[in-house]
Amino acid sequence: MALHANQVPAVANYQSIIFMKRILVLCTGNSARSQLAQGYLQHFAGDRAEVYSAGVDPKGVNPVAIQVMAEDGLDISHHTSNHADEYTGIAFDYVITVCDNAREQCPYFPSAGELVHHSFSDPGHTGTPERPGEDLVTAFRRVRDEIKEYSREFIHQKLPI
Repeated sequence: MALHANQVPAVANYQSIIFMKRILVLCTGNSARSQLAQGYLQHFAGDRAEVYSAGVDPKGVNPVAIQVMAEDGLDISHHTSNHADEYTGIAFDYVITVCDNAREQCPYFPSAGELVHHSFSDPGHTGTPERPGEDLVTAFRRVRDEIKEYSREFIHQKLPI
């Protein structure tokens, strides 16, 4: 029996579903760092992963996070700020904490394949001793760029093509 051209995408889709990884990114407020990471991880993974983000004390998506991602061509305006407890029943291949507080307060994910921690500075806290006079948008751009590089490397190492 011959396979029709319109049947091939369904088979390809089926294959990507079988091998698709699930990634959860955790932060304290699920407003900035985890949202940036979710956007970039999904961008670099494409259809090889489903990426979620959550917080241990969600605060809503920061509009500056949406702004700086749009500057880099990614739309995260549809993202929502969720509590980590909403995802404890999902089997994740990777759970990534992007701040120390989330790492310490992270709920238990019994089905997490690998727990990964990489702390990024909070772009909402500007004017630190290391960067006096840094304004909010500049701080968000700096952290965005750090998260972009981390995400690119993470996908390259963990989900090679």
